[in-house]
Amino acid sequence: MSLDAIMQRARQVKMLIFDVDGVLTDGSLFYGDDGQEYKSFHSRDGHGIKMLRASGVEAGIITGRTSSVVLHRAKNLGITHIFQGADDKLAVYERLLAQTGLSPEETGYMGDDVVDLPVLRRCGLAISVPEAHELVIGQVHYITRAHAGRGAAREVCELIMRAQGTWEAQVAHYNR
Repeated sequence: MSLDAIMQRARQVKMLIFDVDGVLTDGSLFYGDDGQEYKSFHSRDGHGIKMLRASGVEAGIITGRTSSVVLHRAKNLGITHIFQGADDKLAVYERLLAQTGLSPEETGYMGDDVVDLPVLRRCGLAISVPEAHELVIGQVHYITRAHAGRGAAREVCELIMRAQGTWEAQVAHYNR
């Protein structure tokens, strides 16, 4: 898909939805001896999500796993649309559309594995990371240059803000 076509899709996005493992993280799962799960998130991804939200685009999470660490990260980023333990991500996505009144064309979804394919095929802007499953790579509109958990989410947030003409306003106060 051409960059112009991707930017046209990005201009319509009112909500960007993320999978967690393999998108916001590198996919590694760490467990302590007590069974506590740990995840590593990149600070630039988080700031990108905060800037995107400040520009008027909502953020959401749909993940198949359930983890208190995801709730803490989402709260820190101001994300209120959080769906964990989603065995059927498309059903959750359709519920989210009904709750928000958004059309599929007004949503972007970032996923990396076959469980994400139904939503990736339905949303307006389908995004993945370079290390995604090959079936996913063949279905998305945009593949990030940055890797999962290492700036990929930030790259997409900036792409959307640039497409919507809000990037300069978001970084203006850092350029003083």
